[in-house]
Order: sequence, then C-alpha cells, then structure tokens
Amino acid sequence: MRFSRRQLILVAGVGALALLLASFAGWWWRSAPGAGSVNGLAFDSPREVPAVTLQGSDGQLHSLRDFQGKVVLVYFGYTTCPDACPMTLGKFARVKAALGEQAADVQVVMVTVDPQRDTAERLREYLAMYGEDFLGLTGDVVAIQEVATAFGVYYSTYESNSALGYLVEHTTASFIVDRQGRLRILAPYDLTAEQLAQDVRYLLRQD
Repeated sequence: MRFSRRQLILVAGVGALALLLASFAGWWWRSAPGAGSVNGLAFDSPREVPAVTLQGSDGQLHSLRDFQGKVVLVYFGYTTCPDACPMTLGKFARVKAALGEQAADVQVVMVTVDPQRDTAERLREYLAMYGEDFLGLTGDVVAIQEVATAFGVYYSTYESNSALGYLVEHTTASFIVDRQGRLRILAPYDLTAEQLAQDVRYLLRQD
C-alpha cells in the first residue's frame, strides 16, 4: 500500500507527538486561554536543552545552551526540504520582522536532520536566504539523533522519484527555548507568524 505525501506527513506528525509524550514522561503541557497565555503548547515543567556540541554554519561549535539570555526558535529541518522547511523559515523571518528591536534578543536555529548532505557551508548559504543571523547546526548522525531525541523529534529518510534520490520525513513543529536555556513551548506547524511572535514576546517579558 502506497501513502500520499499528505498521509506521510500526518503519520510523521502522529509519530512525533508520541515521541514527545515518551521523551517528556511525567510532564504536563497546557495551552491556557486568556491573558498571559501562549498559542503553542506550554510545558508546565520546563527542562534544560541538551548540551550536545554541533558544528555551526558560522564556523563555530555550538550547543543549544550557548544562547542563554536570548529566546531561541528551534527547528529540525534540512536544506533540500521541498515544503515545510522553507515555509517555517519564512515564517521565522516574519516573526523577527514583527518583533522590531526585540528581534536582537531572538536567535533562530535550524538543526539539520540530513547531516549526510547538510554541511556547515551549505547550511550557511541556505539560511542566509531567510535571515543573516539564522544559524544552522550539523554534526555526526549520533549527535544529531541525541539532540532530536531530547526534543522528541521524529525523522526518517525515504527514497523519492526526485533527482535528490531521497527525502526526509520529519517533525514539522517548532520549539521555543527561554532565556534560561529551557524548553518552554512547542509550536505546531500551523501557527501563524503573529501567533509565534506573541509567544516569543511572552518569553521575552520573563526573566
């Protein structure tokens, strides 16, 4: 039985949600309505992001803990992604634009799920189309998997009919890390740029 791309994305999303629940066993998340609430799924028990070191598209080594003092938008994607990745990165660019001066306190990071092809240089060239300060992270398969697992991210390669040879199914949700380096919000793929900007502002207001 063959699945359509839409079905595959749905399956990937369901798998990602299951992995998130498993990875954060004992956590409760909420999306509370009203003043001071967020549009994404807010973790009631924030957790520090992993200290795994990866190669940055800026030529430096980084872990996701390096950006304390800033709110970090984290996405797991890859440079030859035909749909979700460019849509999400374009949305991040609109978020930064909407934040005005506050954008200086926000870092966008894309962790590749295709380390075989995504070198630091390739990530730099790709991300520059969306934002000059957007940072890509790559590394060996083990390191990438460790970071992805910590976030509950699903990804898997599959053969395609395109000239690329293979594509990567992956979680399309984004993650927002607070100024203290703690994972605070899971942002579903269908959130708008303004909704994401609201959630970022919410974390920027906190110490």
